Amino acid sequence: MDRKAVSFLFVGLIVGALLAATVFVSVVRRDRAAAAGDGARRTILKLGHVLDQSHPVHAAMEHMAKRVAELSHGAVEIQVFPNGQLGSEPECIEQLQRGALAMVKTSAAAMEGFVPDMAVFGLPYLFRDDDHYWKVLEGPVGRELLAAGEKVGVHGLCYYDSGSRSFYTVSKPILTPADVKERKLRVLPSKMARDLIATLGGGPTPIPWGELYTALQQSMVDGAENNPPSFYTSRHYEVAKHYSLDEHTRIPDVIIFSQSIWEGLTPEVRAWLNQAAADSVKFQRALWHEKTAEALAAVQKAGVKIYYPDKAAFAAATAPMLQSFAGTRIGELAERIRVVK
Repeated sequence: MDRKAVSFLFVGLIVGALLAATVFVSVVRRDRAAAAGDGARRTILKLGHVLDQSHPVHAAMEHMAKRVAELSHGAVEIQVFPNGQLGSEPECIEQLQRGALAMVKTSAAAMEGFVPDMAVFGLPYLFRDDDHYWKVLEGPVGRELLAAGEKVGVHGLCYYDSGSRSFYTVSKPILTPADVKERKLRVLPSKMARDLIATLGGGPTPIPWGELYTALQQSMVDGAENNPPSFYTSRHYEVAKHYSLDEHTRIPDVIIFSQSIWEGLTPEVRAWLNQAAADSVKFQRALWHEKTAEALAAVQKAGVKIYYPDKAAFAAATAPMLQSFAGTRIGELAERIRVVK
């Protein structure tokens, strides 16, 4: 065989090998696409929430988006829209019910108007400690409440830690229950939240989260209540220089799904979403503790005075609110929560 023939043979072998490799890659991609299903290849899910991008709950949603992309090999994409870009929490929930929005991160308090049983989370001093809190959320009561919205078009996916809510004020600090009297305090869009402040003699004032900084700055309200990361990432500490850690409620955040959109997904896509959500919960729980400590240190450095009032006094002052639910569905749920070991 002459040198030219050998050269052509060598080139032919190389080209053949390249073509075989190309076909192999193409087959693998087709196999993955087939495993995901034709619908999954085009699944883009929008997730709306009102928090800032620096908030640890936003980081958890981004983690969930990353995990579902990995699990589905890019077949499912969650697009996260922070800062109320898609509307307030109640507005987003209404869009979700209509099937105009796939996913929403909301406080359980904002769910009260849609899923009345969620109001139980607004009861003061309901949880003994962190361990009790998560045993409830991950146990029968928590799962029951996640499922309770299906009849109104809402599929509960998972809970995120939202810490304990405490009072922060512009001028005089809240150190005792009596200090709440005749103070205008911003509350969540929740009857339970309004009732709690009213029980303490204050003036509950629902204001959208995105408008609260200005409301504090212009003295439309005397203060508000929230967890440390939210107090910090919202920059409310620039206006409200007193933070009293009475920790009166512990209301979880909830990731919810449009029931109609959920039912239209394949079982495989639902499994990916469930796994990604579970992974993000573990990620968020660890991150929450870290960011809470960082937030308290940061606001102190910025000149905020942190107080540790007597929680027993606040629990006693809000006891009538708890007693008012005796014999009701909320009272029944509260009792089931209390006995969880």
